[in-house]
Amino acid sequence: MSMSDPIADMITRIRNASRVKKTRVAIPFSKIKETIAGILKQQGFVGDVQVEGELISKRLVVGLKYGPNGEDVIHHIQRVSKPGRRIYRKRKEVKRVLSGLGVGILSTSKGLMTDKQCRRENVGGEYLVEVW
Repeated sequence: MSMSDPIADMITRIRNASRVKKTRVAIPFSKIKETIAGILKQQGFVGDVQVEGELISKRLVVGLKYGPNGEDVIHHIQRVSKPGRRIYRKRKEVKRVLSGLGVGILSTSKGLMTDKQCRRENVGGEYLVEVW
């Protein structure tokens, strides 16, 4: 069975695993999911990101991070643009998420970028994910 929104599935798996305090979550592999996970790692929301398996059984394993008292590092993660309703932002419409404490991930003509990178590069695109 095919999945209509694999990015939303990835976000939901991360959110659910974080709520039950899992240390790792396995996600079916794709290059865009790997890039999103890399951005989340770079921004400090998740720990280690690894690719396991070969060919069709390839999966992305994301290590989740928690604070010193076990509190979630990811308080909110949401899919913004969906297959039924695409959300695009022009270069001047890319705003900071939660006054700069959060991160927006956009798909641009220059690849996947954070909202901060989009403002620096002066580009817009499809607003995929919002995290804080």
